[in-house]
This record gives sequence, structure tokens and C-alpha cells, in this order.
Amino acid sequence: MPRASPLRLFLRLELGPDIAIGPGKADLLAGIAETGSIAAAARRMGMSYKRAWLLVETMNGCFREPLVLSARGGRGAGGARLTAEGEAVLAAYRSLQADAEKAAAPHARVIARLARSPRPRP
Repeated sequence: MPRASPLRLFLRLELGPDIAIGPGKADLLAGIAETGSIAAAARRMGMSYKRAWLLVETMNGCFREPLVLSARGGRGAGGARLTAEGEAVLAAYRSLQADAEKAAAPHARVIARLARSPRPRP
């Protein structure tokens, strides 16, 4: 089994004062796509529904078209889905993330060799 890299790369794309998309928002979009629900995606991430909803509103406000559409409803009704723009933004972000990780790998190895041994996380 390959060893996990001691360094991780995080990409955030900002549009004005807001973070348009970063790792957390990308994971939220993926969760919404998989579950059809903002609430379910938030639960999977250990996030409050209110926080997830605020992140969706921020993302929807950063792009020309909304990334997520939601319908109100109670049990068995409502839900959320990614728009075509949401799917395109998520795919482009994941592709950018993969390309950046490949490009950063040699530099990360140099930094890792020069770093102290990582301390275990609590």
C-alpha cells in the first residue's frame, strides 16, 4: 500500500471577497450530487445544514448561473441538485486539483525531506 504523502495541497479559487470554490465546497457539491439533498450532504460532512446552505448561497452568488437548485419540501419532497454549471465547475475544480497535485509533487517531496517528522494528530 502506498504511503500517504505527509503534505497536502489545498486550492481555493476566490472571486472578489468570497471563496468561489475550494476543497470543502467541492466536497459539498459532490455530496449534493450524490445524495440529492443539501441536508444529507451536510450530515455526511459533519456540517450544520445552516452552514451548508450559506456555502451554497455563496457559490450560487459567485457564478453567472446557480450551481445548485433546491426545492422546498418536507419528508419525501424537496431536494437539491447540481445544475449543468454546478457539474462543470465541480469537474473543472477536480481536474485542476489533480493537475496541481501532480505538478506540486516534486516540490512537496523536497519540502517533506526538509521538514520535521509530522506529529501525530490528536
